[in-house]
Amino acid sequence: MTRVRIGISGWRYPGWRGDFYPKGLRQAAELAYAADRFDTIEINGTHYSLQRPGSFRRWYDETPGGFVFAVKGSRFITHMKQLNDIGPPLANFFASGVLALEEKLGPFLWQFAPRFRFNAEKFDAFLSALPHDAESAASLAHHHDARLNGRAFMTINKNHRLRHAVEVRHESFLDAGFVAQLRRHKVALVFADTVDFPYAEDVTADFTYLRLHGAEKLYASGYSDDALDHWAARIRSWRAGTQPDDAKLIDPATKPSRHSRDVYVYFDNDAKVHAPYNAQGLRQRVTR
Repeated sequence: MTRVRIGISGWRYPGWRGDFYPKGLRQAAELAYAADRFDTIEINGTHYSLQRPGSFRRWYDETPGGFVFAVKGSRFITHMKQLNDIGPPLANFFASGVLALEEKLGPFLWQFAPRFRFNAEKFDAFLSALPHDAESAASLAHHHDARLNGRAFMTINKNHRLRHAVEVRHESFLDAGFVAQLRRHKVALVFADTVDFPYAEDVTADFTYLRLHGAEKLYASGYSDDALDHWAARIRSWRAGTQPDDAKLIDPATKPSRHSRDVYVYFDNDAKVHAPYNAQGLRQRVTR
């Protein structure tokens, strides 16, 4: 059965303390507090550095059954290496402990820098290297380099599928060939709402991934009631296996299959404490 998961991008924000987080709540209890109110959260720390297995196990233990994390891919791969010679870095990422999330491991988010241009050959090689189940990820993790000796985690208790989504920010990706690549590899295009970067809504996988960064100001603008109504209607369409009549498409000639889909939604407009309240408001609209 498909479902809609709506949550927040990260949970450690000083500005939320004494507002979304009750005054006096211990920082160590913030994830558990947020996870009681949302059924999914993006992990941002994985984008900036390799985490340790103990961190992933702790996050697993602090969240309830049925909860799912989205995991942001390493910027060393996407921003610094720019997809060049990514074999060892990709192995290191999957050996860092992410597999310790077990059944709570949701989609991987691979975000690219605004300056990164579409290169069909390079991007196809990257998509081909992504593991689509836990066993494949563990196998890849065994190729980690010496930096992870003694701290690598490559154990899985049960095989399960892995999903991937890519967020691109350069207009060169507004290319039907890019959409075709994503569909061939069953990788989702992130629908990223922001005035700063190109936006498209081509469905390329059996799930959709929506990031709401703030329509007027990146990371800072809140969403009005009318805006939340707008997104709720689109989410219902994507979940049903259709697409909005006014969908913004790179490749309008190719229609996705009409199958119901899981939908993941994350509010990243956290600068002024909009994200958690907008997420709660959208959840109310989608479920009523």
